[in-house]
Amino acid sequence: MTEEKIFAEGFSFKRSENAPEFVVGRLSLKVDEAIAFIKKYEKGGWVNLNVKTARSGNIYVELDTYEPKQASGSSEKPKAKAKPKEENLPF
Repeated sequence: MTEEKIFAEGFSFKRSENAPEFVVGRLSLKVDEAIAFIKKYEKGGWVNLNVKTARSGNIYVELDTYEPKQASGSSEKPKAKAKPKEENLPF
C-alpha cells in the first residue's frame, strides 16, 4: 500500500561534502512556506518530518504520516507490571 508523498514545503536539507564528519547537513526554512505547511499538518502541536534520499541521490524532506494503530475495543493505557515484593530476600 503506497501513500502519496507529501513534500515538506519551505524545508530544504543539504549535505556539504566539505563539512566535518560530525556535520550531517544544513536544514533551511523558507519562513512563510514552512509556517503554512506546519499549520496545515500539525497534530497535537507537532509536525514530524523525515529526511530521505531519492533514487536520484537528491535529499528531500517529507511529512511523516505514520500513525500507530489504536488497540481495538479499549482506549485505556496498558497497566504497569506489578513490582515483586522485597520480603525475605537473601541479600
